[in-house]
Amino acid sequence: MAAIKVMATGAVESMVRALGADYEKLSGDTLDLHFGTAGAIRARFDGGEVPDLLVSPAAMIEALAKTGAVVPDSIVDLGRTVTGVAIREGAPAPDISTPDAFKQALLAAYGVSYSAPAAGGSSGKYFASLLDKLGIADEINKKAVFGKRGYEVAQAVVDGRAELGTTFISELMTVPGVTILGPLPGELYFANTYTAAIPAGGSRPEAGRALLAALTSPATRARWTAAGLEPAFP
Repeated sequence: MAAIKVMATGAVESMVRALGADYEKLSGDTLDLHFGTAGAIRARFDGGEVPDLLVSPAAMIEALAKTGAVVPDSIVDLGRTVTGVAIREGAPAPDISTPDAFKQALLAAYGVSYSAPAAGGSSGKYFASLLDKLGIADEINKKAVFGKRGYEVAQAVVDGRAELGTTFISELMTVPGVTILGPLPGELYFANTYTAAIPAGGSRPEAGRALLAALTSPATRARWTAAGLEPAFP
């Protein structure tokens, strides 16, 4: 029997892996998991790579639905996560309680890590626009440590290559050795909803639906929350 192919963005990777492993044990199916930034996943999909289940930012699924690329009645919001700020465990915590305090903390840090906007990650693209809005893009990018994925941002902080890191909290939580200070403050706050759908033309649509049902079982809600993702399903 062919494996169920899943393409998903990094913000939900920890939960798709964990709940997917449970599903494999219960169903006897195997999963073929592929993770990347939203931009990378979209490029693969647009290039003709069709999984049995697709998970990406809600806006991307909405756009694909308009073109008929996904099955409309299969669309389900999975979870919502916010962009947070992290330091190395045990390091002094800067004040990030207000937008201005956060701006000063960024300027004072010897290095700032975030997802490279060119890699297509939602959090990285947002943070790049935020630096422009704050008027400090040039100063910060001179000392920026870019990661292709959110876990690489966290690892740069743990390794000491950056003093501050910012990406989705659900990705920061996957790397031991970081302390999450909280979400971006005030009007800088940024959240994203991640949505699943069955692609039109997938080879195993019913298997994809069965996996999706397992991911959105009410019994899993506490686990989504513990992973830094607010459940978006009933």
